[in-house]
Amino acid sequence: MKTTTINKSTVAALMIAVAALASGCHKAEDKNGIGPAQEAGKAIDDAGSKVATEARESAAEANAAADRAGERIDAATDRAGAKMDAAADRAGDKAQQAGAEVRQESREAAQNVKEGVSNATAATGRGIERAGEKMQDAAK
Repeated sequence: MKTTTINKSTVAALMIAVAALASGCHKAEDKNGIGPAQEAGKAIDDAGSKVATEARESAAEANAAADRAGERIDAATDRAGAKMDAAADRAGDKAQQAGAEVRQESREAAQNVKEGVSNATAATGRGIERAGEKMQDAAK
């Protein structure tokens, strides 16, 4: 079943047209030479003009609403972009900080390795020195 919607303007126009046609059934009394058919035509023209005016006003309101919606979308997009930029900046800062920490820890690890190698070299030297002394003592 198909439903049909009729707006107020259409109903008003139809009522005016019916009234004008109904009044056209009577003999015209001299109204500046305008007959019933002419009155009905004028009523239909007036109703059509009213409907057209209301349609233009509705279209203007719809356009204004669309413009407001577009402005809101633009503002929301701008806010989202600003938030994304700020997040990217924070992420970049954290990456730089992490890189600096890695470099510092690498330096410390390298220093520890250097000290360990130095200690191992010193221990090896002492061990070789003792071995050499033992060899000299054995050679006597």
